Amino acid sequence: MGIIIFFIVACLVFDHFVQFRKSDEELNEFFKENNIPGKIGYYTALGRRLRYVSIGSDSLPTLLFIHGSPASMSLYRGRFSDKDILKAFHILAIDRPGYGYSGFGHPEPSIQKQSEMISRLLDSLYKARHPIIVVGGSFGAPIACRLAMDHPDLVDALEITGPAIGPGREKIFWFARIIEHPAIRWFIPRMFQSANTEKLHHKEELEKMLPYWKNIRVPVMYLQGAKDDLIDTSNASFARQQLINVPYLDIYFFQNRYHYLARYEWPTIKDRIMRLYQMVKK
Repeated sequence: MGIIIFFIVACLVFDHFVQFRKSDEELNEFFKENNIPGKIGYYTALGRRLRYVSIGSDSLPTLLFIHGSPASMSLYRGRFSDKDILKAFHILAIDRPGYGYSGFGHPEPSIQKQSEMISRLLDSLYKARHPIIVVGGSFGAPIACRLAMDHPDLVDALEITGPAIGPGREKIFWFARIIEHPAIRWFIPRMFQSANTEKLHHKEELEKMLPYWKNIRVPVMYLQGAKDDLIDTSNASFARQQLINVPYLDIYFFQNRYHYLARYEWPTIKDRIMRLYQMVKK
């Protein structure tokens, strides 16, 4: 009995510390310490309560960050303090459903539904000012693309990094389906529960998008690590094949990088954002 109790406590402690998220209090303290004009908000879409941040003046063009998995919008807090970005854009970032403080551990596998939820942030909550540039990383990339497919009036340019956009072109770990069993799932940190459920539905969700790639008609920047061991680099050829109506497509590989780019390659990511802005600004 003692071993069982110890195991349960260990799982609960592991879940507590492995969350990749910052509380409202922690984010507000970060904003205060770095003199960032940011505020945290919540809204409801499709029956889900979602957390977001808004930084800077909403009279500026809009830059929306959509994170991958497992992660949360807190991943981008270093970008929230970038002076060039703050000068040029009104920044929006969201905790996707199942992550951060948007129903932690309760994911929404549907890419189309996630896109609809996020669209409300741009058109209903803020009436976001154009041009609107959407940056999606990893599993956030197809959501950014779906947003451009379904709401062309809301997206003026896309930047996708380490993008999981081609059906079946990503690594699936052998234990992924085992984790979904209720007897096992309970012991897995909630952040990984969300990521695992998304991953197991991802191929079919991407297949649903296949007829709509032709609807994307905005400039696209594609960035990926040449040594990416999670998202196959053949996603780049998929992008070339599918993005047939975009006015501009730039595919760039970081030669000595693996999957995670946000922490190490922000200067290049930022450069591509600013290039997109120069293309689409009025």
